[in-house]
Amino acid sequence: MLSMQDRMNTRIHPQWVSQDFAWYRAIWIECGELIEHYGYKWWKRQEPEMAQVRLEVIDIWHFGLSALFAGGDSIDTMAARIAAQVANFEPQGLDVRLATEALALHALQTRGFCPRLFWELMLASGLDFATLYSSYVGKNVLNFFRQDHGYQEGSYHKIWHDREDNEHLVEVVAELDSAAPDFADQLYAALSARYPGR
Repeated sequence: MLSMQDRMNTRIHPQWVSQDFAWYRAIWIECGELIEHYGYKWWKRQEPEMAQVRLEVIDIWHFGLSALFAGGDSIDTMAARIAAQVANFEPQGLDVRLATEALALHALQTRGFCPRLFWELMLASGLDFATLYSSYVGKNVLNFFRQDHGYQEGSYHKIWHDREDNEHLVEVVAELDSAAPDFADQLYAALSARYPGR
């Protein structure tokens, strides 16, 4: 996933690592978007939109992986560090809101990313590692799809048939076998078939 993130970021900006982008800011803002989907208004009835919550968790993972490149370490070193942080991790059993707030607070205080706190949020939102991986690949493919269809230039249409592209992504991922060797290619083709601007 680190390699995939590097390819995506390089597509947007070839020298992305040296640009010192504020990945921590994207992390805490995505945390806010996650809470919007989960619900926080005690003064009105709200049902958590868990599919959208999980997509926000995946977005946070994209920005978190990107933040880890700031140290200039190799992908193998970063992967080993992530594995070490979560190897003996004992979840605290936080609910989605508290886990989100802990991750956002860490991002604001350190201007960094903590895989261990992310793991707590991932579990709180009902994701396991296999689902994190397939969802990450899905969102990564969607990000490439967006770039290929004019996202940077402003010509991409994020709403398809009255629904956001993320909603289409959730449906398409559910229809495909994420263990298939050509999962990413199948996913891209399925998005292309649905996209109204094709």
